[in-house]
Amino acid sequence: MTETAASTPQPASDPAADRRRLQELISELAVVRGKVTLSSGKEADYYIDLRRITLQHEAAPLVGRVMRHLLAEAGIDYVAAGGLTMGADPVGTAVMHAAAQQGEAADTFVVRKAQKSHGMGRQVEGPSVEGQKVVVLEDTSTTGGSALTAVDAVRAAGGLVQAVAVIVDRDTGAKEHIEATAGVPYLFAYSKNDLGLD
Repeated sequence: MTETAASTPQPASDPAADRRRLQELISELAVVRGKVTLSSGKEADYYIDLRRITLQHEAAPLVGRVMRHLLAEAGIDYVAAGGLTMGADPVGTAVMHAAAQQGEAADTFVVRKAQKSHGMGRQVEGPSVEGQKVVVLEDTSTTGGSALTAVDAVRAAGGLVQAVAVIVDRDTGAKEHIEATAGVPYLFAYSKNDLGLD
């Protein structure tokens, strides 16, 4: 990360306190119990609606700080973070704002589900990722499909994917699938066990 002259760093927050509070909010606001069919087509006894977190006023800043701390602890170097619209969009924005609050620069990008057929014909929107070290984000992943779609698009645009990072891992094989297919680390802030889900 590089310091930017334009931003004044805010006082550092406590990563452990951020992590605890975000976990509380996820459990309170995002975990919905009952039979649901996931986007993968699989059935589950609960649903984790992380948009109730990534788009919520208290939780969104915590998402940015927790994800940045996760990436820093893993030693991941990056200049931009984003992923497949729309689950990843607020996560990338939170990371970008958290970096700015710390006086550092981290851009975000949005990966369209398909390449545009008009305008500049881009699939990866935002500042160019060509030749840049980037992280692919997702709120949660069941099979890894969305994250892998984003990885492929970012690589096609010349981005150097350093890792895939999600807020919650459902322990349904996404980690293994992504690491084997994309050849990059898969990081997560919380496991389903952290949230008391089994």
